[in-house]
Amino acid sequence: MLSYVVRRLLEMIPVLLVVSLLVFGFIKLLPGDPARVYAGQDATMQAIAAARVQLGLDKPLPTQYFHWLNGLIHGDLGITFRTRQPVTEVIAKSFMPTFWLALAGFVWSVILGLLVGVFAALKRGKWQDWTLMSAAIGGISVPPFWLGLLLIQFVAMPFGIFSVSGFNQPSDIVLPAFTLGASVAAVMARFTRSAFLEVAQEDYVRTANSKGLRARLVTWKHIMRNALIPVITMLGLQFGFLLGGSIVVERVFSWPGLGWLLIESIQTQDQPVIQALVMLFVLEFIVINLLVDLLYAVVNPAIRLR
Repeated sequence: MLSYVVRRLLEMIPVLLVVSLLVFGFIKLLPGDPARVYAGQDATMQAIAAARVQLGLDKPLPTQYFHWLNGLIHGDLGITFRTRQPVTEVIAKSFMPTFWLALAGFVWSVILGLLVGVFAALKRGKWQDWTLMSAAIGGISVPPFWLGLLLIQFVAMPFGIFSVSGFNQPSDIVLPAFTLGASVAAVMARFTRSAFLEVAQEDYVRTANSKGLRARLVTWKHIMRNALIPVITMLGLQFGFLLGGSIVVERVFSWPGLGWLLIESIQTQDQPVIQALVMLFVLEFIVINLLVDLLYAVVNPAIRLR
């Protein structure tokens, strides 16, 4: 297990290097002059030239890249153009609101999705199955921003129970988490149902049923354990989606997280923040994929990691 983890960590290095090169290249293709953004719109040509030297923009692109990469490795992501604060501090301040939002949306959506998926599979072909899967299709089809606006219009504003802006108290997370997790719950329900029904057709399940084992034992010990393996993959992908895909939801609810920070940085052409956030999102997906692979061996000890 340890050797597998070390090998996977080493494999992350070339991936991150390639991603860093792509991110740096795409940032340089963006319109606008970073030196002018840093110096301010009303800055003189002398101030802009001084800012260009201060930011190292007067050096060749390879030199700029390796300077940025060296800072990235040592945790020095530069300073923001807008507030002159260290990028690391700005991202750290916005990370936890996004993490708690993603975690809240993930927990309720996964629990509900798994239960609905298993129940629908057990009621295959019956009205309960059709009703739940139709609702799941609806959950997948509804855009998150539209669902968020509906919740604000018909739940938050009429009853005044939940806040619709910011993160000031624990109850403020309810509506954004529901909005963020709705599509995930729908996807998990449909995927769990499909995985459950596929495993239920395997020969070893039929053998267990023919031996007269209790239906509950067959369901949870033989079917669920093996059906969870592909579901775990989906769990990892969905959590990564929640961490990196909460931009729209954070915008609707004015949530002070990474998504809101990314939108502000794009609008103000704050390139150091954009670069750091993209690298962070990529790193999150890579780490989540590693954790998913490790969970395989926990759920099913028959799987060996090499």
